[in-house]
Amino acid sequence: MPLLFKVLAITGSAMFAGVMLAIGIILVGYWKSLPPADFLEWFAQNNHLVMRAIPFAVLPTLVGLAGMLWFDWSDSTNRVIWLGAAACIVAVLAITIVYYVPSNAAFAAKAVPVDQVSSKLDTRLIIHNLRIMLALVASALGVYAVSR
Repeated sequence: MPLLFKVLAITGSAMFAGVMLAIGIILVGYWKSLPPADFLEWFAQNNHLVMRAIPFAVLPTLVGLAGMLWFDWSDSTNRVIWLGAAACIVAVLAITIVYYVPSNAAFAAKAVPVDQVSSKLDTRLIIHNLRIMLALVASALGVYAVSR
């Protein structure tokens, strides 16, 4: 059973980083190529499709991290490493809930003024890169914990 949790924790956080990387490179690049009004229209119609991918990466990550924290709790070094990985994922989820959920809702409702769309997309990409890095760090910490 610990092997399953290790796989879920490491590959889940790596998948999460990959999903966010694809969103950042493919979708944000596409969104920035659109005129702002066209982007708002696209986002209003298709935002739900982007959000579908996230649970498939987040759920295995959370299950794997919880399992490894439970299995490795008595190993003080690994416990700290797994807690670090979990903190990275919690930070990603916090940023998502605090920043991206309201931002996505505003874009989907077309509540963002057209003249602010480009700057908001630039800001989103910067913050999005932080989320990618945090998910990658979580995965790397998992590899480190397993390889010790």
